[in-house]
Amino acid sequence: MVPPGLIDLSVNAILLPMITLIVGTNRPGSNTRKVARHVEEIYAELKVPLHVLDLAQLPPEIFSPASYAEKPASFRPFADAILKSSGLVVVTPEYNGGMPGVLKYFIDMLKFPESFEKRPVCFIGVAAGIWGALRPIEQLQQIFGYRNAWIYPERVFFPQVNGALDAGGRLNNAELLARLQSQASGFVDFVERVQKTTLRGTKK
Repeated sequence: MVPPGLIDLSVNAILLPMITLIVGTNRPGSNTRKVARHVEEIYAELKVPLHVLDLAQLPPEIFSPASYAEKPASFRPFADAILKSSGLVVVTPEYNGGMPGVLKYFIDMLKFPESFEKRPVCFIGVAAGIWGALRPIEQLQQIFGYRNAWIYPERVFFPQVNGALDAGGRLNNAELLARLQSQASGFVDFVERVQKTTLRGTKK
């Protein structure tokens, strides 16, 4: 059974190239998810198919120690979403100077090496502090570099994110929104070039 909000990617249901967005925390009501919604809207404006993987929807059984040896069937839509993606957008908060444990665990559960091998990826950081999750993004760049991903250099950092979002969870900082838009447009160009595919205009 496919978790709510996920597309069934375990069969050839998706034929068009797409970007996969990873919401890198399972914290309920997170600012990371609020920022990710803006990213969804931007890719929709670009008419680029975007599939969202929210780690808050990970099946509980994936956290069993037995999952290291055999992944539960309920995890397959998450793993397949990565394998079928043309590129990845990772939105991560900073917890205790690093990425959330659930994000690293999710990475560890994915197939090696094909999940990230020669797959374009870009990063967005969210933090309450002044550096905007610079440290976890640098950690992720090391991991994805080790896994031979193609790293897009334009990163977006959200420092003091609580002040950048209004009571409804919407961005009130035009400069940060413009950075997200610039990154998305550039990343789509990057993915289209390195993957020799077309993303813009394929969204139905």
